Amino acid sequence: MDSSSTTGGGGTRREATRQKLYEAAVTLIAEQGFSATTVDEIAERAGVAKGTVYYNFASKSVLFEQLLRHGVELLTASLREAAEKTAREGGSKVDALDAMIRAGLVFIDRYPAFTQLYVAELWRTNRAWQSTLMVVRQEAVAVVEGVLRDAVADGELSDEIDIQLTASALVGMVLVAALDWQSFQPERSLDDVHSALSRLLQGRVSGSR
Repeated sequence: MDSSSTTGGGGTRREATRQKLYEAAVTLIAEQGFSATTVDEIAERAGVAKGTVYYNFASKSVLFEQLLRHGVELLTASLREAAEKTAREGGSKVDALDAMIRAGLVFIDRYPAFTQLYVAELWRTNRAWQSTLMVVRQEAVAVVEGVLRDAVADGELSDEIDIQLTASALVGMVLVAALDWQSFQPERSLDDVHSALSRLLQGRVSGSR
């Protein structure tokens, strides 16, 4: 899972190592589950020594927690950039929401294994990283909430909408629709799926006061 943030030569090398560990962990855990995946397997898949895993992460649980945080932060950044790009180009707030839907689909198409893990973990309550997951999830939803609030303030959307619930619904719609697309309708293109969700957005969310 690529990230462009670097902090000099040493930081770049460590970040590259972490990226390899994230990729290895997310693939293995998606294939065989968290409990069945060992640190040895993660190290082997990443092409590093077992000690390298523990140098970067205190345990397998910490690695997975940071993987979830890293992935959702990438998603949040892509949603924010989509909204900001739309604003720079003079688009409406509903246009920004539509751009965020596409950005979400692009992210999920790029990181399907991570998305499957993320959605699965949202429904578990006995994980050590549950609180972290809830925090980063809210950060992603908050980006959508901000655009919705601006849309209501500008008169693009009805002030009767429940902003918090609508934001959660939009994020959930993209996640579930994308996973359904990849699992059961892989013949569809990203453009096709985006078009369908875009029509749903325009018909079910936007409206006048």
